Formats: sequence, structure tokens, C-alpha cells
Amino acid sequence: MKTHPLVYLLLLLAALPACQKSAPKADAFGNFEADELIVGAEATGRLLAFVIEEGQSLEAGEQTGAVDSVQLVLKRDQLKASIRAIAAKSPEISAQLAVFEKQMNTVRKQLATLEYEKRRVENLLRSDAATPKQLDDLNAQIDVAQGQMDVILEQRSASNSSLSTQKSGLLAEILPLQKQIAQLDDQIAKCRIVNPAVGTVLVSYAEAGELVSFGKPLYKLADLRTMTLRAYVAGDQLGAVKTGQTVKVLIDAAEGKQQEFSGKVRWISSKSEFTPKVIQTRDERVNLVYAVKIDVPNPDGTLKIGMPAEVRF
Repeated sequence: MKTHPLVYLLLLLAALPACQKSAPKADAFGNFEADELIVGAEATGRLLAFVIEEGQSLEAGEQTGAVDSVQLVLKRDQLKASIRAIAAKSPEISAQLAVFEKQMNTVRKQLATLEYEKRRVENLLRSDAATPKQLDDLNAQIDVAQGQMDVILEQRSASNSSLSTQKSGLLAEILPLQKQIAQLDDQIAKCRIVNPAVGTVLVSYAEAGELVSFGKPLYKLADLRTMTLRAYVAGDQLGAVKTGQTVKVLIDAAEGKQQEFSGKVRWISSKSEFTPKVIQTRDERVNLVYAVKIDVPNPDGTLKIGMPAEVRF
């Protein structure tokens, strides 16, 4: 039985509202990405401990492993012993100069006694109770004592200079050793593998017991709490996009539905480029578009690196 042409027309008219109620067209398409960080070894040696598993969540500052540092510690201990041996040779300047201080105190007392006797004789001489020779003898003794004081002061100064030079020479030997110890302390600290940032382990490249060298990648890390959607918009849509703007981000869900997220535009490229091949049809791929980055919170981990999504402004 043939269907009347009028029936076809009625069926077509009935289908039009259904077409109009279809999902609105997306303004942009893209894929999720995250800032990835490769953590490498900062020391050479055997990897004694390594507690990394793929999918593991890590905090910043968390220790994730350790490289053998026994030889570095032994070398540091040897340098410390050398410093102690050199320091033992260092003269006690104050103790050695104390001998001169005692001699000077003795001479000062002699001078004080002689000065007292001189004043007494001078008084007696005025009343003719003493002779000039007595005063001359006292002045001679004072000159001798003062000469002794000058000699002691010169000896003290020379000894102080000699001891200071000797001590400076020993300190000059110790300083390079202290610098070497500081270098070893830094190398020993770098034997501890410390996670640099909050994130989730994407890939592990090493196992405990392996021999690692400086710069060898150990694991790859990314913060998945907030994902970045790199999407592309056509030039005629660029005016509708602004930095800081809140947009709708949709991903495919079960039974042909879509799950909606809220995102914020963080960056808009200042240069146009050809649409990546992963985007839609061939006609769209040859168009010039602008890349945008949209931050999308991902508290439950639904969003994954590489997952496609569409954007509506």
C-alpha cells in the first residue's frame, strides 16, 4: 500500500520541533591536560628505598625514597676529624700571654714602690734629712724598672703577633675543610628523595635496589585536583571569551548523556593556529582558531588527562 504524499509532509512537519529541541551546539572542543612534573634523582648511588606506586597521592615535602649515602657520611666524618686535629694545634693565645701579664704586674708593683720611695726621699731632701745620692739611686732604679716594662711589652707584642699568625694559618687550613663538609652535607641531603609538590603519581620509572645516577627520572607527577581544558575557539567567537569568565564544560556520560562541570577561562592565546586534527570534521580542522585554557575543578577525579570535552560560553 502506497503512502499518500500528504502523509509524508505531515510527518516532516512533526519532526521539525524535535530537531529544534536537540542539544545546543558546542562553542569549543578540546582535551584535558595537567601540568606534569618529572622528579629525578639528585644523587648517584643505589636506590635503598623507593615507596612510589602509580596512582599514589603525594604531599609536598613527603620523602619518597633514599639513595645510599654511606660513603659521603664517612668522608664527612674524616674531614671533621681533620678539623679537630688542626684545632688541637691552635695556640691558646690568652694563656700564653698571661705569663707576660704576671711579669708586668710585678714590675708595676716595683715601680709603685720606687715612686713612693722617691717622693719620700724628695721630702726628706728638702729638710736635709736625705742625700742627693739617695734620690739619684732611686731614679736609676726607676729607669731600670721602666726599661724592664718596655722589654716585657715588646716581648708580649711580638709573641701575640706570632701566635695570631700561627692561629690564622691554622684557621686558613680549617676553612676549606669546612666548605667541603658543607658540600657533603648538601650531597647527603640530596640523597633523600623528597616530593616537590602536591600531586598524583602518573608513571614510576625506578625500583628499589636499582643503581641511579644524577638526573635519572624516578617518577612523573601531576596535580589532578584542578584539570586544564585546552580548547579552541574560532576567530568570530573570540569576542565572547574573556579571561576569568565562567563557562560550562561537558563530557560524555553513560546512556548518551553529558556530565556538566563549571570552569574558568585562565588564558587566551594571542596568536591563531590551525585547529588540531583531533577536533571534529575535516572542514573544521583547516580553520584558524585560538587556543584557550580553562581550569576545571576535579575533586572526585572524574576528569582524566586526554579526555575530550566541549565548552559552552
